[in-house]
Amino acid sequence: MSEAEQPKLAKRLGLWTAIAVVIGSIIGSGIFLVPQKIAMTLGDAGWIIAVWIFGGLLSLAGALTSAEIAGMIPAAGGQYVYFREIYNDFIAFLYGWTTFIVYQTGSIAAIAVAFAKYLGFFFPALNNLQINFGLFIMPEVGIKLVAIGVITFITTVNYFGVQFGGFIQQLFTSLKVLAIAGIVVSCFVFGTQGSHIYTPFFGTFQSASLLSAFGIALVSVLWAYDGWNSVTYLAGEVKDAKRNIPIALITGTIAVILIYVFTNLAYMYILPVQRIAHSNLVAADAISQFFGNNGAALIAVVVMISTFGTVNATTMTTARVYFAMANDRLFFKRISLVHPKYKTPYFSLIVQGFWASVLTLTGTYDQLFTYVIFASWLFYALGTFGIFILRKKRPDAPRPYKTIGYPFVPAVFVIVAVWFVYNTIITDPRDSLFGLGLVLLGLPAYLYWRKSRARMAKEA
Repeated sequence: MSEAEQPKLAKRLGLWTAIAVVIGSIIGSGIFLVPQKIAMTLGDAGWIIAVWIFGGLLSLAGALTSAEIAGMIPAAGGQYVYFREIYNDFIAFLYGWTTFIVYQTGSIAAIAVAFAKYLGFFFPALNNLQINFGLFIMPEVGIKLVAIGVITFITTVNYFGVQFGGFIQQLFTSLKVLAIAGIVVSCFVFGTQGSHIYTPFFGTFQSASLLSAFGIALVSVLWAYDGWNSVTYLAGEVKDAKRNIPIALITGTIAVILIYVFTNLAYMYILPVQRIAHSNLVAADAISQFFGNNGAALIAVVVMISTFGTVNATTMTTARVYFAMANDRLFFKRISLVHPKYKTPYFSLIVQGFWASVLTLTGTYDQLFTYVIFASWLFYALGTFGIFILRKKRPDAPRPYKTIGYPFVPAVFVIVAVWFVYNTIITDPRDSLFGLGLVLLGLPAYLYWRKSRARMAKEA
């Protein structure tokens, strides 16, 4: 079959699915885990809300910028394709390599494990199952097997059509938002400890210590907002992508900002900030104030819904990055295949699911993810800086959407992203060096595939 006769991805996703992908990609387990760290760092209700708003606006600045580029280049693979167009194949490949080796596959593994651990609330035996191989003991086998089962199920769902995956995404994003809204409303309706939200509010801080504490808290907040750009990977399958991708990016990010701010207000309406700072399960502790012991079970269900939806969003979107790389002959050729009936990058989905399962089984996903988190923000900075390059290189190119507040909005995002990378390297040089090593492992891989591509071009 010639290249022209190969099946192509089909545009089957509408605007609401694209918005659901943005919201579902961002909201995972972060809103249930991060508030404790932020309360411990800042210790003040006003500054806690301020850092959530600031982190949200910063993410929105990235989304506003990415929306312009997405409108110009509505192709499957999103950020990978942008890097190829703005910079070169090498930068694009390193982004795709990092995404595959650990960043997104490690994220899939971590979130699937979070789902399994909360399932363990109802089936405690899952937490205690381990396998002994003589001197080597594999812990949490039950949790890992459930996580792999979730990854396999979601991979299979998306194998059979992007519409099927899109339906699952709409369903679980809707359930997720409704469940979180239920928590927020319940706290304000049934809670009786409302004074906690007001005292203290923007309490006294020494300027130097406030800046340091705010910066530390911002790292956690930005982790909770991560994933806003995932919908760009699906651009090749979204109807009227030049219009709908920018709308989805902006609408979805704004919706998450509102959800996060109101959720934190609800937590602090029920619990004192110092109580939140020492709570490992802040949502469960808040709900338990009026639902008693059933609160923990309710939160476990909500987290399971949330994490399941995020695994689906990440699985569905990220497989398109490797598909685009393979189309450029910079990855395994079979990954570029599209299923003739279901019109999905089925082999890319299979390989992604397999590697995420391996990371889950080995238990290395969490540490590896920590290693490359700084690299992800380096790519965010490069991606956003790309708008300045495109404005100069292609001034007359059609732009269905133009970034609001240009050049200030993208400039602020780039500055903060560079600061984030610098701060990570300074405060955690060991992990940063490991992360840089993982990224640079892509260099020999790139040279191999570039040489292979050149040889194929010569033979053609």
